[in-house]
Amino acid sequence: MYVRKTTPNLNCGLDLLGEVLYGKWKLRLLWFINEGHQRPSQLQRKIPGAARRVLNIQLKELEDHELVTRKIYPVVPPKVEYSLTELGKTLIPVIAVLGQWADTHEDHLRNVISKQTVSSGVDDTSDQ
Repeated sequence: MYVRKTTPNLNCGLDLLGEVLYGKWKLRLLWFINEGHQRPSQLQRKIPGAARRVLNIQLKELEDHELVTRKIYPVVPPKVEYSLTELGKTLIPVIAVLGQWADTHEDHLRNVISKQTVSSGVDDTSDQ
């Protein structure tokens, strides 16, 4: 189990937001759970580039921050479903605005990110 070695900086809202939402897949997980994709296998299909273990860790963190709840059904094999808490639901409009901002600036962002990827020597166009 991961034990944090440093105390988080929680001096302002942006620090708190970063602490709760930091993670590559957390925004997508919240969005897809809101859209009704509640089972871990459904979420994995919606985010195929993410390792199942990483998704599970980030779902657990979202649960620890009380943004999602997990319901385990007593069946064989076990069935698990995630849903947003009331607090988690309040993030959906914020995520939507961030997505709209990215859509508005899509060309510029792609260009800047592509330049950084090429200059760092990473080539995501190759088939490995």
